[in-house]
Amino acid sequence: MKIADIIESTRPIKSDIRNAYIDFSKMTLSLVAVVTDVVIDGRPVIGYGFNSNGRYGQGHLVRERFRPRVLEAEPKSLVDDTGDNLDPHKIWKCMMSNEKPGGHGERSVAVGTIDMAVWDATAKIAGLPLHEMLAQRYGTGKANPKVFVYAAGGYYHPGKGLQGLKDEMQSYLDRGYSVVKMKIGGASIGEDQERIEAVLKMLQPGQQLAVDANGRFDLETAVAYGKALSQYPLFWYEEAGDPLDYELQARLGESYQGPMATGENLFSMQDARNLIRYGGMNKERDFLQFDCALSYGLVEYLRTLEMLKEYGWSPSRCVPHGGHQMSLAIAAGLGLGGNESYPDLFQPYGGFPDGVKVDNGYVTLPALPGIGFEGKADLYAEMKALAS
Repeated sequence: MKIADIIESTRPIKSDIRNAYIDFSKMTLSLVAVVTDVVIDGRPVIGYGFNSNGRYGQGHLVRERFRPRVLEAEPKSLVDDTGDNLDPHKIWKCMMSNEKPGGHGERSVAVGTIDMAVWDATAKIAGLPLHEMLAQRYGTGKANPKVFVYAAGGYYHPGKGLQGLKDEMQSYLDRGYSVVKMKIGGASIGEDQERIEAVLKMLQPGQQLAVDANGRFDLETAVAYGKALSQYPLFWYEEAGDPLDYELQARLGESYQGPMATGENLFSMQDARNLIRYGGMNKERDFLQFDCALSYGLVEYLRTLEMLKEYGWSPSRCVPHGGHQMSLAIAAGLGLGGNESYPDLFQPYGGFPDGVKVDNGYVTLPALPGIGFEGKADLYAEMKALAS
């Protein structure tokens, strides 16, 4: 058994939308196929992966550093003790050989993308949905395929206006979401309050709004927004300041008493641990958004979950960023609190397998082998073309 090839293609996911920090007019991602020599039903087993939006494609790193290390390794060094399947932990260690600690930069995204494809292939070889394999190996033994999802959107867009924002949010509610999220920080506090109030007036009992500043604010602005937001029953106030400014997060938590969320731009267990140590996060109130696709993959995410356990955090406080099926599988297999979803953006990479509907804020994952990409026709068409 061996990995025969790792194929990468950098794809556009451009859009005219913007958040408080960046626009997405030139956004890309890496699509990766890990090709094995295992044959099931007459076809080689191929695992697929891609990185989340907000970080660009990682083609050079994949091709120049991480792909060669895997392909040049002794095949027996990358399989499990039975010899019948890949070992994602050994493959991860191989990819990270000759890499210094710290300074995670973009390499965490490249490794996370390949890692996703490795886990997809591993679960397919095992003949299991990834969420079931994770539950058996690292969880309670039985996955819960029903997962909470929220609809992320509410970006700034030329000419959108209040009515456009309301129409967008209503479309998510009509599709079964109970929590919707919109951007803040790309306008004045007064304008953002007007936008927030317009959406809140639409919501019915049981429906909530979250807001996301995408790390835009300094401490003074973060606190000022917190004061303004305190009057609203928000689901959470997300990523007020720079993700590595733990003091800002802690100081904000002293004045803002509502739920907060952050972590999507922390790319290692060590950085996540520093947030828990120094960021003033409340394990009974706040949410953690670490995204395995951007942070060295599931192998590192498992370390992060172990760290959280040591600090008394439940995995149910983790609601990953990214809106991809990999995090859905982790949520179902390891008891996370849910997952982000982009109903209309960054397609075909976001969303669910065809036929899966949102019901009162939840989706139920079908029992598809691996991550289940093959169940989403538009996405699988891109993946199949890459592998062929």
